[in-house]
Amino acid sequence: LLKWKGEDVAVLEASSIYKPNKVVEAKEVYGTSSLEHPTVFSLIAETGAYYVGGNLHGIKSVAFPYPVQTPAEVRAALPEGKPVVAFQNRNPIHRAHFELLVCAQRDVKESTLLVHPTCGPTQPGDIDGVVRISTYEALKEETKQEFPMFRWAYLPYSMKMAGPREAIQHMIIRKNFGATHFIIGRDMAGT
Repeated sequence: LLKWKGEDVAVLEASSIYKPNKVVEAKEVYGTSSLEHPTVFSLIAETGAYYVGGNLHGIKSVAFPYPVQTPAEVRAALPEGKPVVAFQNRNPIHRAHFELLVCAQRDVKESTLLVHPTCGPTQPGDIDGVVRISTYEALKEETKQEFPMFRWAYLPYSMKMAGPREAIQHMIIRKNFGATHFIIGRDMAGT
């Protein structure tokens, strides 16, 4: 039985249990085994000593302190048959980001722009997810008249700072949410 903040959320039928070599895993996944890297530190210092694999059966969705939609719910809110440009970030949107969003949406003819930030646990120095949500909600409200083709959804995911591999993972995630195009930033996922 798997719990999240004291609530039952899933049942795992364990079919394999093993002790990983976390130093090798860190080097192969993140390109470093240095504890200076926030996710490497988390992997080595905070993740349990054993990994468990098997079939996972969901009981209910985790309750987050902000609105979360499934990929199907986000896709249903997007215009059918039109291109969708997705933008992922982990911090509040600043002016340069916003101009990038406007230009990208205009460059892809008749597109919808999906602003889809990661709002899960943060890295050291990041602004808390709930605070970031309030900045997104304020910007959404301020711009909805001028930019009705913008859509907003939040992803309860923590950036791993895994560079190009994570950038590809983010593209796949956004494709599942309905994106046909994806904006890559200057330092996407710590590239």
